[in-house]
Amino acid sequence: MSINRIAAIQMASGPNVQANLDHAGRLVGSAVESGATLVVLPENFGLIGKDEGVKFDHAESDGGGPMQDFLSATAARHGVWIAGGTVPIVTPSGDRVRQSLGLYDEHGHRVARYDKIHLFDVQLEGRGETYRESSTIEPGDEPVVADTPLGRIGLSICYDLRFPELYRRLGELGAEILLVPSAFTKQTGRAHWEVLLRARAVENLAYVVAPAQGGYHVNGRETWGHSMVVDPWGTVLAERAQGAGIITADIDSQMLVRTRTNFPAIQHRRIA
Repeated sequence: MSINRIAAIQMASGPNVQANLDHAGRLVGSAVESGATLVVLPENFGLIGKDEGVKFDHAESDGGGPMQDFLSATAARHGVWIAGGTVPIVTPSGDRVRQSLGLYDEHGHRVARYDKIHLFDVQLEGRGETYRESSTIEPGDEPVVADTPLGRIGLSICYDLRFPELYRRLGELGAEILLVPSAFTKQTGRAHWEVLLRARAVENLAYVVAPAQGGYHVNGRETWGHSMVVDPWGTVLAERAQGAGIITADIDSQMLVRTRTNFPAIQHRRIA
């Protein structure tokens, strides 16, 4: 039986990058002690500042910088796979960054990079919160799937969760496990987080692993938390409501195969 333990880390990151990395390192260590072979960090694990512009002060060149070096070194030190939440990566124009999710193998080599495709440009009624990610982030345009010892993993980030066509494409590329590192707002998280995660799992007959930011931040905003792991039948295997910490769940490849064989809904599609 092919079973691997996966860990999702929940944080409430602040403006001090080194402090965030130190905290993330301790949580990764706890995840490894629990037996995890893949550890997934939340979106913006290394930095949530007072405003979106602070990303430019800490943007890294592709392949090197404090956050990327931390991910590589931590994966190699513990001998585990790590999916690195998101890191702001500089662009040639310099007027925006890419919001990038890196996947590192047990030797610390980055094997995949996904740039967030869908950007959170919304106004939340009743709370006076306005978000314009497109003012600082340049969207990606390429779905990414990577082979790992746990299975074929599809990469996504936060607001991507609302766009089922992305996950259909990841499924067409062979994804069996879907990663969704996030920083959902409290308002949207309360309304939509769980139902969307479970829907993506059910409609794609895939595991969904969603580490989240969960707590208060220096910009005065609160993230929803409720990091989750959901199985291909839509069952929530693990959840953490608020506060920093880890959740773990076992990924059973045979359960995934049985589910897809006995309930072959993906093969019944009539509209491409």
